Amino acid sequence: MLRLAGARLLGDRDHSAVRAVLAADPVASCMVSARVEAAGLDPWRLGGELWAADLRGSRSGKLPGLCFSGPNLIPLRGNASALRSFADRALRRQRICSSLVGPAEQVLGLWNELAAEWGPAREVREDQPLMALDTQPAVPADRCVRPVQPAELERYLPAAIAMFTEEVGVDPRAGDGGASYRARVAELIAGGRAFARFENGEVVFKAEIGALSRHVGQIQGVWVHPERRGHGLGTAGTAAVVNRLVGGMGRTASLYVNSFNAPALAAYRRIGFRQVGRYATVLF
Repeated sequence: MLRLAGARLLGDRDHSAVRAVLAADPVASCMVSARVEAAGLDPWRLGGELWAADLRGSRSGKLPGLCFSGPNLIPLRGNASALRSFADRALRRQRICSSLVGPAEQVLGLWNELAAEWGPAREVREDQPLMALDTQPAVPADRCVRPVQPAELERYLPAAIAMFTEEVGVDPRAGDGGASYRARVAELIAGGRAFARFENGEVVFKAEIGALSRHVGQIQGVWVHPERRGHGLGTAGTAAVVNRLVGGMGRTASLYVNSFNAPALAAYRRIGFRQVGRYATVLF
């Protein structure tokens, strides 16, 4: 098949065009926006590359497609032609990402182009409601949920590992004995973005703000100790994190959840979250 279009690497000269794409949907683009705001578009600082569909023939200066390639491959915008161009660029080298994640239409379209070379996937989660809340929660927040302190890393880490293993289906300590995952958790704690309720020195609820842009904070890693589930800790604990984001940081709170996780969806709706889009994730 002849493919005339190509994906090109973006640089700092493209900053205004990238900002326009990210600003068009700040909730869906939060993961990429947070990186760009902190590091610009230089790949070394960004921790990955931003690709655009080829602009030849376009005089508008607008990006018809945008994709981040790093620890995750995140296609944010693009029609079928743009997604093919992203796939072509991705297939020029060995796969480095652990997942494809982002707006469902783009993720599933890109995966359709990559599956023959990169497949089979370990799991494809096709329907993940993307939810947002920009007001105070509709339920009381758990006042015992607070930011985790750096000295509490060792007590927090087992809960984080349990959550990751349960949610993603792999042990985050595999490969390097957990050094990289431990460093990531320590970074979140140091940034005041890991929250927990401790009882007798043990974590019974946890959540993190995984990505934080100027306008949106994306909540991740919501977990309740198995022996304490069904008692409202997850709802009240998540509401506490929403309070911190909306009231303390002036951001919209967002998260995405698997459509088959009915208890979580019900809890988030009780808090006040409303669906604003649909994500998908392909796990390797």
